[in-house]
Amino acid sequence: MNPDFSDPRATWDARFAVDEYIFGTAPNVFLARQRARLMPGMHALCVADGEGRNSVWLAQQGLTVTAFDIAPLGVAKARRLAQGLAIDFHVASVEEWAWAPAAYDVVAAIFVQFAPPSVRAQMFDGMLRTLKPGGWLFLQGYTPRQLEYRTGGPPCADHLYTPELLRAAFGAHEIVELREHDDLLHEGKQHSGMSALIDCVVRKPGPR
Repeated sequence: MNPDFSDPRATWDARFAVDEYIFGTAPNVFLARQRARLMPGMHALCVADGEGRNSVWLAQQGLTVTAFDIAPLGVAKARRLAQGLAIDFHVASVEEWAWAPAAYDVVAAIFVQFAPPSVRAQMFDGMLRTLKPGGWLFLQGYTPRQLEYRTGGPPCADHLYTPELLRAAFGAHEIVELREHDDLLHEGKQHSGMSALIDCVVRKPGPR
């Protein structure tokens, strides 16, 4: 494992221990593009939500939002960003999270790439399990080509996503979108510049 991730709680707390929001305060662009699939009253879970930009945006769309992150300082900043929005924030790792069955209409996992393959498999299984039938999984991450750009993400090839990896993880469900692309990111100082991205939208079988 990359030494930066041998103690992920301490690593992320150290990164979040600044006044600025290191990933910005606007929602992830890919997530914001899913607006037409969202309806007020849906229940959403934001996985490894960091400083809260995505959970706050989902709550602003009228969703009932639960969010967790491993870093207490990140969660504290997320609560400040929420400014009174009724978001249910928790401090937890993906291994600690309970992944209650069929609890959410939406799961958002944006750049959750600190996890080594064994933890990632547990996380992917949990995200699918916690979706209701007909629910949506929105996932964006970096592909291994990001190691050339070095504009964000972990410097660990086995932490990054490929189409084959995501098809293997989610192929039993409806993969609505799976797209590799290079784009400029402007999401705080941590995700800035040309980036090798992969977008994945999965719908769990069942009634909408």
